[in-house]
Amino acid sequence: MTAYTTERNDTPLPETPLKEEEHLILDNVERLWTFRKIILGLVAATVILCALVMFAWSRQPRVFDVMEMVAERTGLAPEETGAGVATTVAVIGTAEVLLKKQGGYLRNDRFPPGWFLDNIPSWEFGVVTELRDAVRTMRNDFGRAQSQSVEDPDLMLAEAQFFFDDNSWILPATEGEYRKGIVAMERYLQRLTDDVPSDGLFFARSDNLQIYLAVVEKRLGNFAQRLSSSVRGLRFQDDPTNIARIRDSLLRSGELQQRTPWLEVDNVFFEARGYVWALFHTLQGIEKDFHDILVSRSALGQLHRILHKLELALTPVFSPVILNRSGFGIFTNHSLVLASYVSRANSAIIDLRLLLSE
Repeated sequence: MTAYTTERNDTPLPETPLKEEEHLILDNVERLWTFRKIILGLVAATVILCALVMFAWSRQPRVFDVMEMVAERTGLAPEETGAGVATTVAVIGTAEVLLKKQGGYLRNDRFPPGWFLDNIPSWEFGVVTELRDAVRTMRNDFGRAQSQSVEDPDLMLAEAQFFFDDNSWILPATEGEYRKGIVAMERYLQRLTDDVPSDGLFFARSDNLQIYLAVVEKRLGNFAQRLSSSVRGLRFQDDPTNIARIRDSLLRSGELQQRTPWLEVDNVFFEARGYVWALFHTLQGIEKDFHDILVSRSALGQLHRILHKLELALTPVFSPVILNRSGFGIFTNHSLVLASYVSRANSAIIDLRLLLSE
C-alpha cells in the first residue's frame, strides 16, 4: 500500500448537502411530532380535569336544618309558624339542593363529565322518589279536609311537575319542570303564612300521617330487600326433600330474590341513600307540624328514634368504592350495613304507625 493511498483513506469525506425535498420532510416530521405532543398533553390534561370534576361532583350534599330554613324563609320563629310550614319548607329545600348541588342535576346529562357518573344520578333518583311521595301525600291528604274536598291547585301543579320524566335532557329539560314545581310549592307556602286563615290549608291529623308513613314503610322495605340481595343466594343444608318446599315458600313470601347484578350494587346503594337523605328532612318537618298529635299519642320519642336511624344510615362513606362481598367475608359489605339501618328505621316506622292508630 502506497503513502498516497493511506493519506487518501484518512481524509474525511465531505458532507453531502441535503436536498431541499429532504429538508422539507424533516421539517414536517418535527412539526408532526410537536403537534402530536401537544395533542397528547391536551388529552391528558382533559382527562385529569374530568377526573377532578367527577370526584367533586360525586360528593353527596350534607343534611340541612329544616327549622333554620323555616326561619330564613318566613322570618318567623319555628314555634310561631302554622301547621304545614315546616313540611313544605322541607320539600322545597330538598328540591333546591337536588338542583343546586355541585354539578347541578346530573341524571339527564348527555355529555362528559356528568355522562360518566352513575352513583350520584342514582342518589338523585332516590331523592326524586321521596319528593314525589311527599308531594303526592300533601296533595291527596295533608292539603285536604276530607275525600270530598277540593284539592289545592298549587299542590296539584307541584305533583305534576315532580312526576315529570327525571331523565329528560331537553325540550323540556327536567330541571325546568322541577323548578316549576318548586315555584308552585313556594306559592303554597306563601298562602300558609299570610294573614288569610283559609287561603292555605294543611290538616295535621293522625290518619293523614299514617297514610304517608305507610308509603314510607313500603319504600324502606323495598330498599332493605334490594340492598340485602347483594349477598349470594341462600344455600339449604337440611334434608334435600325439604329444599323445594322451602324455596317455594320463600319465593311466595318475597324473601328469596335474585342477587343484585354486580354492576348495579352501587347504584342501589346510592339510590337508597338518596331516599333516606330526603326522608330525613321531610320527617323533620313532620315532627314540627304534627307535634301535638305525636305528643298526645306518646309517639314523639319513636319519631326521634327513626330520625336517629336515618342519620346513622347517612354516615359518610370513606371507601372509594362500594364493597359487597359475602356477609361474613374478609371485606366489608356496605350494602348490608345500610340495609341494617334501613330495616331498623322501617321497623320503627311500623311501631310509630301502631302508636298513631291507637
